[in-house]
Amino acid sequence: MRPDQLDLLTTLSSPTLHPSGERAVVAVTRPDLASNSYVGQLWEVPVTGDGPRRLTRGFRDTAPQYSPDGTMIGFLRATDAKAKPQLHVVAATGGEPVRLTDAPLGAGGFAWAPDGHRIAYTARVPEPGRYGTDPEIGDGEEAPRLITDLRYLGDGVGYVGDRRQQVFVVDVSELDAAPGPGDDVPESRQLSDAAADSVEVVWRPDGQRLALVSARHETRTTDLVVDAWTCASDGTDLQRVTDGALTVEKVAWSPDGATLWLLASDPGPSGLDFVGRHTGLWSVPADGSGRPTRHTDAETIDLGEIGTRLTVTADGVHVQRRTRGAVELLRIGADGEPTVVVGGPRIVTAHDVVGTGADAVVVATTLDAVTPGELVAVTSGEERVLTDFGAPLREGPGVRPLHERTVTADDGYPVHGWVVLPDGPGPHPVLLDIHGGPFAQYGWQVYDEAQVLAAAGYAVLLANPRGSAGYGQEHGRSIIGALGRRDADDLLDFLDGVLADPELALDSSRMGVLGGSYGGYMTAWLTAHPRAAGRFAAAVVERGFLDPVSFAGTSDIGWFFGDQLVGTDPEQLAAQSPMAALDRVETPTLVIHSERDFRCPLEQGQRWFHGLQKRGVPSELLIFPGESHGLTREGQPRHRRQRFDHLLRWWATHLPTEANRAE
Repeated sequence: MRPDQLDLLTTLSSPTLHPSGERAVVAVTRPDLASNSYVGQLWEVPVTGDGPRRLTRGFRDTAPQYSPDGTMIGFLRATDAKAKPQLHVVAATGGEPVRLTDAPLGAGGFAWAPDGHRIAYTARVPEPGRYGTDPEIGDGEEAPRLITDLRYLGDGVGYVGDRRQQVFVVDVSELDAAPGPGDDVPESRQLSDAAADSVEVVWRPDGQRLALVSARHETRTTDLVVDAWTCASDGTDLQRVTDGALTVEKVAWSPDGATLWLLASDPGPSGLDFVGRHTGLWSVPADGSGRPTRHTDAETIDLGEIGTRLTVTADGVHVQRRTRGAVELLRIGADGEPTVVVGGPRIVTAHDVVGTGADAVVVATTLDAVTPGELVAVTSGEERVLTDFGAPLREGPGVRPLHERTVTADDGYPVHGWVVLPDGPGPHPVLLDIHGGPFAQYGWQVYDEAQVLAAAGYAVLLANPRGSAGYGQEHGRSIIGALGRRDADDLLDFLDGVLADPELALDSSRMGVLGGSYGGYMTAWLTAHPRAAGRFAAAVVERGFLDPVSFAGTSDIGWFFGDQLVGTDPEQLAAQSPMAALDRVETPTLVIHSERDFRCPLEQGQRWFHGLQKRGVPSELLIFPGESHGLTREGQPRHRRQRFDHLLRWWATHLPTEANRAE
């Protein structure tokens, strides 16, 4: 895979099943280098029978949902690269979509009412005079912002206090009605006006109430608590259902409307204890008459950080579990026991379910080591792959396989990971590529960076050291207050273990290290510490968490992240801070950062580069305009390609291969 082949990375949205279970609809999206945007349309996929067909032809159509009777599909459409997504509906058989919203900053998540005549959705509401609401007030001319609490920024969004996400309801147009004068967009009714975001909204099965997720308690600016709430369908009679002790992420009603099911984590007595905490499945009486009950084991079952859909049927609750580099789809029945519905060495990114018992139909979007996204169906216990959207990537440049390895660390602990090898017999130069998080995981998927680097002649090592997700809560929490200790040793032990593996044919004399976010932290840390410092020919420190002290005053999560992860004692901070050890670094380093990164702010990378330059260490600083922390996954396609070009140039200079030599 080359940088100019990013267009081949198709991804699939959460699927939606027709009530009959006979067909599903999914959005298929890809980066488009020509328009420098992401383009995609809706595809209809029969659960049995013929292959998929394109249903819409918009610029970017996403997030499809069938109406309750299956006659319509709601979805979000952006009409060009700069347009905000708006809610549309289209006949389930296809045709001309009808736009339902004109939200100034775009429409967000939405849900059909059970009667099929209304849709509830969320959207950010800008203060008057901001974000283009007044054409006479240009960029840089808005009134000053008065900040009174620490939660005023969001990475990828910017300032949040002056554009809170609220709940709306809009009536659904009759699709066969004649267009009115000007074909006006119907007027939405705003149901909330809180000084806090509402991040999700779902209807009770009888259509009389809504459930939403929001942090509206008095201490919301100093803790991580998020509650589940319900209100009447007109926004009145707002009631808090949870007890102010959980971080609620998702909510769904039971079929009888008596219970709310939740995906939530427990932030502890402080309300801030987040490091390595497993998201679990909880339930609570929908009238708020009881406390939440946890239904999954807190130590072993992790349902977090996946964007999972929480689907409740009479058979149980369907959720997605992160485990050892995989994400499997579970059904948790009334007895609390989980059953794997879709498993194996792959990642389930979303799902939908209709029916119960032997008549149940499950569809799931999955990705694995050879395809970036396909749709599978499970009926009568049998699984079928319904699509082949990954064929252009697989049959074009091809996908290099993942070689799974487990290495025993110096204290006897197993460290799990993978190696992606280039063509040829070796010995291969080695790049240790470190993931972000730290509570995240590498896994069974096509990782574009590893594929591009392997095509350029490098063996790419992907490990999940202690601190990573997917191996139990103790594994994730073991690095608290000791960042750069056990996790660094695990990475180096994994490196040494695979170097000694004769089947991999790796060259221990030619190695580099790179990583982003926590991976940027660890890359910087390794180049500054004796066990690793002299081993690497060069390094790439990207969007790194490099100084816990200044991070606390500049990052959108700085008000809690560093305190919980590394502690607050000055000596303890210095012992875990790459910036405090900068004077030891001699490794040539490329520093990559995004201009609008509010998660690991630009100053972190700038100061690392500044310190290297002052000491004469070969170094470069690559800054991407307008991008946020998620550049490598969600950035402008041309920027993603240019980033790869610079990575290859850097490694061609400091660790050349036959396939990747500097001009």
